[in-house]
Amino acid sequence: MKGKNEQRAGLLYGVGAYGMWGIVPLFWPLLKPSGAIEILAHRMVWSLALVGIALLVVRRWAWIGELARDRRKLGLISVAAATITVNWGLYIWAVNNGQVVEASLGYFINPLVTIAMGVLLLGERLRPVQWIAVATGLTAVLVLAIGYGRPPWISLILAFSFATYGLVKKKVNMGGLESLAAETAVLFLPALGFLLWLTATGASTFTAGDAGLGHGALLAATGIVTAVPLICFGAAAIRVPLSTLGLLQYLAPVFQFILGIVYFHEEMPPERWAGFALVWLALSLLTWDALRNARRNRVLAAKLLATAAAAPAPAAPEAVLPKTVTREAMTPETVTPEAVTPETATQ
Repeated sequence: MKGKNEQRAGLLYGVGAYGMWGIVPLFWPLLKPSGAIEILAHRMVWSLALVGIALLVVRRWAWIGELARDRRKLGLISVAAATITVNWGLYIWAVNNGQVVEASLGYFINPLVTIAMGVLLLGERLRPVQWIAVATGLTAVLVLAIGYGRPPWISLILAFSFATYGLVKKKVNMGGLESLAAETAVLFLPALGFLLWLTATGASTFTAGDAGLGHGALLAATGIVTAVPLICFGAAAIRVPLSTLGLLQYLAPVFQFILGIVYFHEEMPPERWAGFALVWLALSLLTWDALRNARRNRVLAAKLLATAAAAPAPAAPEAVLPKTVTREAMTPETVTPEAVTPETATQ
């Protein structure tokens, strides 16, 4: 019963995390007239403040000293911070400039980009269905490029930056809360410096009198918008299988796509529908192949366990003797533990 309750809670956490990421396009327009870079800087500063409070509550500080002594990991954290900066900044700009649908496409094709990077950078081998899915995804990009009259740069940059971020995070191997704290710490000083410069030049909307306290509160809330879904995701990741999380991840771009059409009233000409249909076909193939492979692995594991349980217990091994000692000549005086070595032992 406890296991089922944990999985149910994990599923709710996962739906909550991806659901919040899916409806976040409703939040960014509320921050106008702030520009994308100013919003991004506030997101970095307030996220670190909120994560710092969370770490203080859970008393999780030991990792900071270990990270400070590991130059390689520090370098990887810096790369992760840079790529997520590009991803966050472009996404905010896209939403506030009427490109929600194209932004959602970036997160739809992200799994395909991740697979392609695994092949090119990590030498991973793909199953036939995965090759078909990647080829279908490439075809979708070509169709969308024709439809847009240009390559879908927003989608591609979002997909590649987030895939790179995921690859680096895999190498870093840190918890979600700790990783976010480290990344925002790297970005904190540049972000704070930019905000102070905006204030000094009179260009800050946070301190502008006509914006009001409500606008300042919304900018400060970017820390909550960033941290809460990540905390929910972390809670889900330890309670449900990765295959379930892999399916839940499509909730966010689905919600974003629906918002782009229904709420923001973005256009969807036929060629764009065709491109998205190809992307969804590729993702369906990936999902089907992943579920089939997971089922096959479970069946194989069950067979191995059954075989191991049915096998007779091994007989007690006989005494191992040096090559120079025969059984007839064996006496307590001629056989000692020191005389038996891997080189002298008989089969």
